[in-house]
Amino acid sequence: MVNQPENRKWQLLSSEYLHREPWLTVAHNAYRLPDGRVAPDYYILEYPDWVNVIARTAEGLFLLISQYRPGLDATCFELVAGVCDRDDTAPLASAQRELLEETGFGGGSWRELMSISANASTTNNLTHCFVAEGVHRIADHQDLDATEDIQVHLLTVDEVRELLCSNAIKQATHLAPLWRYFAENSLL
Repeated sequence: MVNQPENRKWQLLSSEYLHREPWLTVAHNAYRLPDGRVAPDYYILEYPDWVNVIARTAEGLFLLISQYRPGLDATCFELVAGVCDRDDTAPLASAQRELLEETGFGGGSWRELMSISANASTTNNLTHCFVAEGVHRIADHQDLDATEDIQVHLLTVDEVRELLCSNAIKQATHLAPLWRYFAENSLL
């Protein structure tokens, strides 16, 4: 078993918020490193925690979505994902809500697969990744946010493997749990 690394926490010397919005806060911080050096200009992006879902139907089909992403100027395949709402009592409730809102699917058996950081160097949140097996359609419509234009895709194991191997899925926080799921279930 690998031991956790020694905690070499930096000392926060000062912090100033440059931007504060519900979905993004930018802090300009100064830190003293353990060896005494000072990092006077370090920026932290503060986000709420995120969730994503590897959802499979009882027939074994994967439920993926696609939507346009302005940051990449491309329409991308993705897992169902979203923000942990402060009203939800746990990340699982947020994940279940996102699956229903974005796809109309729900139910099944759920488990948390992993929690990961998109960039531990400059972001303060985690993405909680869930697996939902045996989901089924429970609503005949999507309940999308004002900036969402989501297409739903039911894909086979072979089709998702092809997306993974051809670099067609771009979101790192979606790739990590998918690769882990495929490895743990001998689907590679």
